[in-house]
Amino acid sequence: MTVCKMTDEQVRAALKAMLDAAIRAADPALRMASCLPPRPQGRVVVVGAGKAAATMAAAVEAAWGDVEGVVVVPDGHGAATRSIEVLEASHPVPDARSEAAARRILAAVQGLSADDLVLALISGGGSALMALPAPGLRLADKQAVTSALLRSGATIREINCVRKHLSAIKGGRLAAAAAPARVWTVAISDVPGDDPEVIASGPTVPDPTTFADARAILARYGIAVPPAVADHLERAEEETPKPGHPQLARNEFRLLATPFASLQAAADVALTLGLDPVILGDAIEGEAAVVGTALAGIACSVRRHGKPAAAPCVLLSGGETTVTVRAASGRGGRNTTFLLGLALALGEQTGIWAIAADSDGKDGNLEAAGAIVTPDTLARARRLGLDPRAMLSANESGTFFDRLGDLVVTGPTRTNVNDIRAVIIV
Repeated sequence: MTVCKMTDEQVRAALKAMLDAAIRAADPALRMASCLPPRPQGRVVVVGAGKAAATMAAAVEAAWGDVEGVVVVPDGHGAATRSIEVLEASHPVPDARSEAAARRILAAVQGLSADDLVLALISGGGSALMALPAPGLRLADKQAVTSALLRSGATIREINCVRKHLSAIKGGRLAAAAAPARVWTVAISDVPGDDPEVIASGPTVPDPTTFADARAILARYGIAVPPAVADHLERAEEETPKPGHPQLARNEFRLLATPFASLQAAADVALTLGLDPVILGDAIEGEAAVVGTALAGIACSVRRHGKPAAAPCVLLSGGETTVTVRAASGRGGRNTTFLLGLALALGEQTGIWAIAADSDGKDGNLEAAGAIVTPDTLARARRLGLDPRAMLSANESGTFFDRLGDLVVTGPTRTNVNDIRAVIIV
């Protein structure tokens, strides 16, 4: 059966198959052994934070047997481990458990020798899960700033720059605390560009950003911070370790999974379905609804002009868009917002379907990874009395797709390579 003759349900199945392949490509069990160094003669201490930290820890145990250590994951993201302790904490805003976990992790790397190895397992979400306020700050200060940044539309790079300069563990400080031990980081990238210093706010790598950068970001978005935070950033004492810092000289970094590798896995599935895959990019940023409008324009170009590819094809993309929150009570996230913007821009265009989902299984404040758009999304919405533009403005994109029955629910995937988007044109 050719793609052009696929039913709506068959196209939906194709979209979900590509999403599943993208998530499988980021499974730590597949590549952890190849990312590990030779075992040292001294102690091995495993520490980690992020949505994939427990599955990464289990993969380390499968490769090396029982090793000591502690990792922290969001609620519901645990995995069975034998010797490495798995803690849970809050995400995306830290809680008291996040602070306690950070203290446990920092304590685990103290008093090591040059013969010892710290194996750091880092993935998206680690910034909130491992939150240790800098001296003079309280957890409440960090919670207030984090919440404001998440609502502002700031990029993850900007958010993590500020986080690093309010922290006693991020921005290379964890690795500095482990010296003189060797630090070997294995990371799963959830950030555009796969920049090590941005993934989970780079706790084990040098930080090129400064206190001045953090102050400029807060000013750019008009974020008022607690007095203690303002004073801390203005005093600018104890900068994060910079490139060339002697305590980070023995550090090494490996990427276990990346957004591009996941998009390539989705492209491989597309080929088996008779679709020409076009990977538009793995680091697309910007306001989610605006990105949706842009992708709709490219899809329409395929339909009308056969460019940048001829139908049947699929446009694949990844990255991390942003959503400026105007209604705190709204239900939705980056992916449902992207899809609603896409649907509105497509209008009555036929022959175009799309899926967008967060690879960790949770889009914003939804208990869903994302959603699906079909050629009749807007028509079905009208029959239900829904106003898509009003719901987009009210940050109710998740409610919109929930009412249509088009949410995609995967449950926690225990990995994270950011958003996966696929637009099929037939």
